[in-house]
Amino acid sequence: MKMGFWMTPEGAEQPVNVFPIGEESLNAAHSGLTAAGALAKLASLDGVELAKACPQAIDLLSNIAAAVAEQKSDAPTRLFQLDNLNDLERRLVADVFGEGEVAGIVALPGGSVAQVQESVLAGIWRVRLETDAAHEYVEVGAIPEIVRRAAEDLTSADIEIGEPPEGAMNVLPVLAEVRERARAWRPGMRSQIINFTLLPMSPVDMAFLQQRIGNGPIQLTSRGYGTCRVLATGVRNVWSVQFFNAMDTIILDTLEVGGVPTVAVAADEDFEDSAERLREIVEAYFT
Repeated sequence: MKMGFWMTPEGAEQPVNVFPIGEESLNAAHSGLTAAGALAKLASLDGVELAKACPQAIDLLSNIAAAVAEQKSDAPTRLFQLDNLNDLERRLVADVFGEGEVAGIVALPGGSVAQVQESVLAGIWRVRLETDAAHEYVEVGAIPEIVRRAAEDLTSADIEIGEPPEGAMNVLPVLAEVRERARAWRPGMRSQIINFTLLPMSPVDMAFLQQRIGNGPIQLTSRGYGTCRVLATGVRNVWSVQFFNAMDTIILDTLEVGGVPTVAVAADEDFEDSAERLREIVEAYFT
């Protein structure tokens, strides 16, 4: 089996795409400022005048910097509301934070959606709830709590395997392994990975696997070194994690059993770096 591919009956090569993620909603989140762009825009503004016109935003940024400095990856997140900011202050906060590597959407009960965007300062997130009246806030933590809660509350605790279709080869032992690992996993345990690029899975196997596991409520994409797409499956603690090269070809296709995959979460060293950078921004541009 060729890495990242399976052979169709006609002999053409197609990427293994266990759980396809719609790119439009994810890519749209990356159309804004980068770190360099955000700081360049700030440098062109009058910091003293901004500080006078946006005192609540400056206080908010200072409070967030203090919170990030104390944050740990395994600690509860901290939320900062934006409701008391005026339009200018909201734009200022958006310019400071820019748009970082990780973005995504979370499907919520009732048909509403939450948009999640990491800032250029890792561990600082902007979350927008698309309800009757859109609500936005800033959250400091490894991953927004709404992602963890959706992964826990809006997925199934078990897999109904059932009878495989004609032509299936190896899907039953794979499903049994996924179910066993998902049942046994607990917070604090190391995630376990099933690599489809190394397994002799037929198209029938892959189709049945997707049908049995299903899609979940979370879609994330990370655009650090290359592109990684992360999808919560319909089974609790089971994630599809796919890595792509510059040609948008899958080079690694896996199921990951565990918590939110590490490729999408901030680490302790990220908080330390982000706190220092945010303090420097506040001091350089607004004092």
